[in-house]
Amino acid sequence: MNIHEYQAKTLLAKFAVPLLKGGVAYTKDEAMDVARKLGSPVTVVKAQIHAGGRGAGKFKDDPNGKGGVRVVKSIEEVGASAAAMLGHDLVTKQTGPVGKTVKRLYIEEGCDIKRELYISLLVDRAVGRISVVASTEGGMDIETVAHQTPEKIVKQAIDPAAGYQGYQGRKIAFALGLTGKQVNNFVALLGGLYKAFVDLDCSLIEINPLVVTGAGDVVALDAKMNFDDNALYRHKELEDLRDVDEEDPAETEAAKYALNYVKLDGQIGCMVNGAGLAMATMDIIKLYGSAPANFLDVGGGATKERVTAAFKIILKDPNVEGILVNIFGGIMRCDVIAEGVVAAAREVNLHVPLVVRLEGTNVDLGKKILKESGLKITSAENLADAAEKIVKAVKESN
Repeated sequence: MNIHEYQAKTLLAKFAVPLLKGGVAYTKDEAMDVARKLGSPVTVVKAQIHAGGRGAGKFKDDPNGKGGVRVVKSIEEVGASAAAMLGHDLVTKQTGPVGKTVKRLYIEEGCDIKRELYISLLVDRAVGRISVVASTEGGMDIETVAHQTPEKIVKQAIDPAAGYQGYQGRKIAFALGLTGKQVNNFVALLGGLYKAFVDLDCSLIEINPLVVTGAGDVVALDAKMNFDDNALYRHKELEDLRDVDEEDPAETEAAKYALNYVKLDGQIGCMVNGAGLAMATMDIIKLYGSAPANFLDVGGGATKERVTAAFKIILKDPNVEGILVNIFGGIMRCDVIAEGVVAAAREVNLHVPLVVRLEGTNVDLGKKILKESGLKITSAENLADAAEKIVKAVKESN
C-alpha cells in the first residue's frame, strides 16, 4: 500500500525524523491559509499523487508550464499555483501518458538547501535483511545513479537480531561526506527511519532528497513510504490512510474479494491460482506471441463467488481480447473453478475467446461442468497447449 508524502511525513514525525513545517490543502483558499500560518518567506507547493517525478512532470493542459512542485515567494503565488494544480492531470514518468488528477496539495515552508542526498530503507531479499541505500546524488533517480555512477551508492545491511547500531549510521554519514554535527544528526535520523520501518511493517521508506541546510541541519525534504499489505491487519491506522482515488479501480475491487490483481498492457486476461503459476502463464503467453493483460491470482482457497468476481474484473478491461484460465487444483478444486467460470461467463455475456486448462483435484468433474455448460469454452491439456490455443483464438477473432 502506498500513501501520500504528507501522510508519510506525519508518520515519520512520530519517530523524531527532522522535517519542515507544512500542511495539506484541498482548495486554493486552504492552500493560502496554510501558507499564511507557516509565515515563511519561501513556500513550496507540492502536488500529492502516488507517483514520483512530480517536480519534473507536466500538466496535460499546460505541457510547457511548471511541474507539480513549485517554489513561490508570496501568498498570492501560492494561490495561483494551487489553482493551476488542483483538478488538473499531472503526467510524470511513473504515471504514464494518462497522468493522475491532483486532488490535494502539501504546502511546506522553504529552506536553505546546501546539499541534496538520497537515503532509503528496503527489504533486501539478497541478504534477507533490511538494507540502507544511500547516495550523494540526492534529487536524482536512484536507478539512474546505479546505472551511470554505481560507485556513488553506499549500502548497509542491518542485522535483525542486533538492530540498527550507531556505528552503521556514522559509516554511512562519512561516506556521504557529512561532518561535525551533521554526522550526529544523520545517525539519529537514520535510527528514526529504521524504527519506523520495523514498527510500521514497511516495505520501503525513501527520502529523496535528504538535505543539508545552510545551518548544518539534516532534514527529510521528501518522503515516500510503502507498506507490506499482508501486515496491514496489525495497523488499522495505516489502512485509514489508503486513498482509493489513487489506486486502479479494478485492483480496489479485487482487494474486496481477497484477489491479487495487477493490470498490465497486453490483450490476454489471465486467471490463475498461485503466484508462481501466474508468472509462468504470463511468460508462456509472451512466448507464443501475445502479451498478458493482467496478473490475477485467485489463491488456493477461492470460492465460486470469488472466481466469478475475478472473471468480471478481467472482462472490465477493454483491452482484453481473450481469457486464459490456468488452474492447478491442489487445495483448490477444479470443479469450483469450473462453476465460477460458467457462472461468470453467463452473467457477463462472454464475448471473447476463453481457454481453460484444469489439472488436479476433481479435474474430470471440472471438465464435465465446462463441457455441459453449452458455452464456447475451449479446453486445453497442458500449459503450452493452452497458451497456443488462446493466442491463436485471439488472432483469428481479430
